[in-house]
Amino acid sequence: MRNTTDILSLTDEQLSESLISLGFQKYRAKQVSDWLWKHAVRSFDLMTNLSKENRQLLSEKFFIPAITLDTHQISMDGTVKFRFKLHDGKMIESVLIPVDEKDRYTVCVSSQAGCSLTCSFCATGKMGLLRQLTASEIFDQYVLVNQYCLERYEKKLSNIVFMGMGEPLLNYKNVLHSISRLTSDKGPNLSSRRITISTAGISKMIKKLADDNKGINLALSLHAANDEKRVEMMPINESNNLSSLMDALTYYSKNSSGKISYEYIAFEHFNDTAADAKNLIRLCSRFHVTVNIIEYNPVKGVEYEKSSEDRINSFAKQVRDHGIMITVRKSRGKDIDAACGQLANKS
Repeated sequence: MRNTTDILSLTDEQLSESLISLGFQKYRAKQVSDWLWKHAVRSFDLMTNLSKENRQLLSEKFFIPAITLDTHQISMDGTVKFRFKLHDGKMIESVLIPVDEKDRYTVCVSSQAGCSLTCSFCATGKMGLLRQLTASEIFDQYVLVNQYCLERYEKKLSNIVFMGMGEPLLNYKNVLHSISRLTSDKGPNLSSRRITISTAGISKMIKKLADDNKGINLALSLHAANDEKRVEMMPINESNNLSSLMDALTYYSKNSSGKISYEYIAFEHFNDTAADAKNLIRLCSRFHVTVNIIEYNPVKGVEYEKSSEDRINSFAKQVRDHGIMITVRKSRGKDIDAACGQLANKS
């Protein structure tokens, strides 16, 4: 009968205790940990500094729930979207976004399979929440996309954004565990300043993230600067309205070293008016924040339409004229299944 102990779910201390109880010498635990996290090996057979007997014992007592590449799409603009299969057959997405001229290569990772939030413009929300991702499943998205980035661009990934499928703050423990692994000198040793968590807005968890102060950047998926419009798009706003979110972000700005940004998808004649810009300016007055205006990637069955370039530029200028740092991000991957959840939903 297959043992059901996921070796990647163990802390270093738990791993050491488990191996010692099986008769391994203490230093072997570090060797196994190095294989799992520093070298990201996902087969006991490849742990070549262990004896064949030890490798056999590991395979009898533990399993490694590796994720595998199911398919990928390459856009004309260089964006690459990956669909990964989890060990239980569920599908998730990751995206590689290269910005060659800035020598920046970003991976967008998923934190859940599906999502429990039902944002009206999002393909992932139509899936519902299938399950939480483990820390290793998040970590492995970075590993596999980084391998691809090295092969294609001869560059390592420079940034990680938790902006893929799912709400990261509703899988808090596993997300933070994955970040601990990613920033550890026993792993990739990434800088927390290069990591951004994007949230639809869970006020109490934003405050918890501030208290834990990992130095992670925080992006609020704002998309509307008044409660009425935001509730229409994002039902989570009913229990986490803008007032509570602004209080939480103010707390974050005072208690965390991470930067704050707003993500704002511009929808034609819905949230791109002069009145919307005025409301957004008001929400930028309590703490330092950068605004990223995002061109919408259409989703089948969704009525919202992306704003025209002229309306986006006019909106951005109104905000910028008040001294607020604002950027307009062009849509990436228009010729592939660019919107979050589209590729994972294909079977």
